[in-house]
Amino acid sequence: MSYHCSFLPAGDAALVVEFGSEISPEINARVSALADNLARRPLRGVTECVPTFRSLLVNYDPCKLRYDALVRKLQHRMEGLSAVRKQAKTFVIPVCYNGEDLDFVAAHAKTSKEEVIALHSAPEYLIYMLGFLPGFAYLGGLDPAIHTPRLQNPRTKIPAGAVGIGGEQTGIYPLDSPGGWQLIGSTPVRPYDPNRAQPILYAAGDFIRFAPVSPEEYADLECRQAAGEQIWEVRNHV
Repeated sequence: MSYHCSFLPAGDAALVVEFGSEISPEINARVSALADNLARRPLRGVTECVPTFRSLLVNYDPCKLRYDALVRKLQHRMEGLSAVRKQAKTFVIPVCYNGEDLDFVAAHAKTSKEEVIALHSAPEYLIYMLGFLPGFAYLGGLDPAIHTPRLQNPRTKIPAGAVGIGGEQTGIYPLDSPGGWQLIGSTPVRPYDPNRAQPILYAAGDFIRFAPVSPEEYADLECRQAAGEQIWEVRNHV
C-alpha cells in the first residue's frame, strides 16, 4: 500500500513529508510508519527525522543527498509501507489530582471533581509528537466532556510536573515554564531529565496513562525518585 502525500522543501537542508491536513490517529500512524522505517533502514545523507501530528520533517546533508533524489528515495520507501505502528509502550504516570484549576474544570464540565479525575485517568493517550519543551508530549484522546479553554492570562511560571488541560489536549509540563493550561494535578515523574541515560522518557507513538495517587503516596514517590528509583510503570501497549 502506498499513501498520498506532499513533499515540501523546508529551507536548504530539510523537507516535509505531509500526509494530510487533519489530526487523526490514522494519519499519525503513517507518519510513525515512515519514521520507523527510516530509523531501521537509514538513508545515506539523512541526518534526522522529526515526526509531528501529520507530517515528518526530514533533515539531510545537501552535500551528500540532493532534494530531488531524496524525494525519489522517500517515494520508493513508501511503496508497500504499512501504517502499522512499532511496538509501542504505555507509560503509567502517577498523578496527584490537587491542581489549583481542578474546581474550574469540574464547574466548566458541570460535573464533580471526582468525575473529572475518573475521566482524565481512564484513557491511554497517544503521544502524537514532542515539542514546545524537551519531553513535552502532545497527547490525543482527552474525553470531550472535560475539554476546557486555556487561561485568558497565562501564568508566568508553571512548575515541572504540573498536569494540565488546554482546550482539547492534556499533558505534563516537563520543566518550569510559562503556560496557559488549566492545572488539575501534578506528578513527581520528570519527562525530561538531562542526567538520565535516556533524557526524554518516551517517544512519539508511545502512550501515556495517568494513575491517581493520594498526597501521601505522592510524597513517598518523590522520596523514592530522589533515591534513584523508577517510579513509573512501563507496559507493552496492546
